[in-house]
Amino acid sequence: MIKIIAVLCSLASPGSCHEQLVTSSDFADVSMQSCMMGAPQLAEWMNQHPAERLAGWRCVIGQQTGRGA
Repeated sequence: MIKIIAVLCSLASPGSCHEQLVTSSDFADVSMQSCMMGAPQLAEWMNQHPAERLAGWRCVIGQQTGRGA
């Protein structure tokens, strides 16, 4: 599984940034090459969230286990 994690900053408060899962290969055609080059999913996602600025992104490989406390 390949996940695209975006680093987003609020336009109203540029110092306020957070990470957001944009998509994963479970839901979209995401290859490591497309992720590293700035996957089209990022542009589409940003068009739907105009109040935020894309500060960066990263590609995560593998399935995370959701172990809670």
